[in-house]
Amino acid sequence: MSQGDSSFNPPRGMRDFYPEDMILRNATFGAWTAAAARFGFQSYDSCVVESLDLLKRKSGEEVVDQIYTFADKSGRELALRPEMTPTLARMIAARQRTLSFPLKWSAIAQCFRYERMTKGRKREHYQWNLDIVGESSVSAESEVIATALYALGLMGLGKDKLCVHFNSRSLLSLLLNHIGIPAAHHQQTFLALDKRGKISDEEITALLNAAGIDKPNIDKIFQLTQISTLDEVFERLGKSPLPCQQIIRFMELIDAQGIRDSVMFDISVIRGLSYYTGIVFEAFDTDRKFRAIFGGGRYDNLLADVGGTPATGVGLGFGDVVIAEILAVNDKVPVANQSQVTAIGFMEDNQHLQAVSIATALRHKGTSVDLATHSEKPKGFFSRTGKAGFKQAIYVGPDDINSGTVRIKDLATRNEQIIKISEITGS
Repeated sequence: MSQGDSSFNPPRGMRDFYPEDMILRNATFGAWTAAAARFGFQSYDSCVVESLDLLKRKSGEEVVDQIYTFADKSGRELALRPEMTPTLARMIAARQRTLSFPLKWSAIAQCFRYERMTKGRKREHYQWNLDIVGESSVSAESEVIATALYALGLMGLGKDKLCVHFNSRSLLSLLLNHIGIPAAHHQQTFLALDKRGKISDEEITALLNAAGIDKPNIDKIFQLTQISTLDEVFERLGKSPLPCQQIIRFMELIDAQGIRDSVMFDISVIRGLSYYTGIVFEAFDTDRKFRAIFGGGRYDNLLADVGGTPATGVGLGFGDVVIAEILAVNDKVPVANQSQVTAIGFMEDNQHLQAVSIATALRHKGTSVDLATHSEKPKGFFSRTGKAGFKQAIYVGPDDINSGTVRIKDLATRNEQIIKISEITGS
């Protein structure tokens, strides 16, 4: 078969990770893990296969068309998890009486969605989830956003490269009430407005009309979307309603976190998932060339929806596909770094065991060692290790065995140091 034969490709929308791809993936996971630990989140994980019934309860019957579903040999309806939030709710509900709230949990989950692929979206991806459950104050929102921005900083992306846009579902409901849109139409309005930029305003008008909203009120809804500042919101509603007070407090906390310059109010941020109830947010690159880097918000009903005791929470999802594209554009993709690795080779099979002893001793002392698995000529060994970017090299030949010494060669400066083998191995 030829190298380009399609039989060697992964299933459509899925990915293989070769060693060079793992450099970026490991760096991304490392930033996520380090940020979660720095901000006091506990790690958790779960099975990648989930009950289809759980997903239906959370998202409705239509979810079946958007995910990978199957029946096991006993006829149970299962699915590859499309997101982590329903599983999180299930896990918390299972031990809700014994857990100490608020919870701060973090997971890096592989997720699967059977949907049309677009730029920044594949059918399989890894997603970093941050959730704070059982905290009613907006300190939860500020904490998850600060954690995600810290991770982006570890990746080399600062406030000049991105911005977090936020809004509030409860605040938007107040505005809809203010213009005379009854609460029964709010959810459909959210879902329609969330499609702005993806479909035309004429199509959005048709969706709103189908939800039972007349032309004059549709015009009022579109006028709301022209609001660009919180001051305009407060001019309409004042500052005393609870959603307004929550926004004010949120901004105070964001300021105290030192990330005020990376956060802005944006009435167009609504989030399509129906379980969001309060502040919602999405982070974008400053030029808005890519899909959202991360997004999330407050959910008040999710635990109750899966059969648990009602508890409020704030969640954030941060995928690995878009951030890889943004890192590439900004020349922030990490490269292979063998500069801290010592390469060890040997000329003949007679020196193999001695090379193994040297490598083992160095590894026990904390040195990273790449040990050759077969004999090599000197020219081949030093050519290979030089191209790979190793820090230094030890080449064991018959003369070294006879003298009881080896030469440690710095591959950058070409300088050599002679050292006794016994000093390395301790024998």
